[in-house]
Amino acid sequence: MNYTLNQLQIFLKISQTKSITKAAEELYLTQPAVSIQLKNFQNQFDIPLTEVVGRQLYVTDFGKEIALAAEEILNQVQEINFKTLSYKGQLSGRLTLSVVSTGKYVLPYFLGDFLKMHPGVELKLDVTNKAKVIDNIVNNEVDFSMVSVLPDNLNIDHLEMLQNKLYLVTGRDTNLEIGREYDFSIFAELPIIFRENGSGTRFTMENYFNSKGIKLRKKMELTSNEAVKHSIIAGLGSSVMPLIGIKNELQSGDLKIIPVKDLPIISNWQLIWPKNKRFSPVASAFLEYMRLNKDDIIKKHFDWYEEF
Repeated sequence: MNYTLNQLQIFLKISQTKSITKAAEELYLTQPAVSIQLKNFQNQFDIPLTEVVGRQLYVTDFGKEIALAAEEILNQVQEINFKTLSYKGQLSGRLTLSVVSTGKYVLPYFLGDFLKMHPGVELKLDVTNKAKVIDNIVNNEVDFSMVSVLPDNLNIDHLEMLQNKLYLVTGRDTNLEIGREYDFSIFAELPIIFRENGSGTRFTMENYFNSKGIKLRKKMELTSNEAVKHSIIAGLGSSVMPLIGIKNELQSGDLKIIPVKDLPIISNWQLIWPKNKRFSPVASAFLEYMRLNKDDIIKKHFDWYEEF
């Protein structure tokens, strides 16, 4: 057998995405190039690695075993690269983080300069909902997670980052008076768009409505912040949204903030990790960097935030 690391990487990505097209997109390759490498890799085995049923690609049981072996080989190669950089005195290794979906508007600004300072560090960032983020911490699958609401009943340490402010947001063509402060009873008159169960924003909204005894007239459920934004812009309803994710839409006028008594709801973005966690050198360096630089990063990148 004479397969290459490139073929192993391509086959592993195909097994993960179940699609040559998606694998090509994620590897920044053309679809024909991925197909050719898959064929060349398959030619080295007498047993099929994949099969196509209808128009769907499936990985065979044998292919799944090969994919696991490929992942292990590629991880070992990466470890060799890390050790080489470490021997040269460079910080190297993998930094793994998970973040709730609206946190994707925050965390990259805290990562940028750190990764530029340490080119030997590889980043793995999972953007998901609050429930999955908490699972990542409980199962010790990541170095750090970032949430806007600290989880209950978990033995964790945390580092406070940026305030998370949630406002009532509506579209450009709203009938509500911009600038007038409404009572919270306004929510009973509006079609309200929610995020999905497991979302931190949904959790915060429901706590607010329950505390005020608000009974909603109509509600809709969507599975991403982007979907909520576009639905509001299209006139389908209003929502309570994190300010951090709507800067551009506020500047363009596509979205409007409606003042409501007792809003904004304010919490804090928090970097969290299990107590007594044994950090890798990379994780330890990142935490120290955050402690020393977070205030300067907030001042540099989020000065607009204080206008609201």
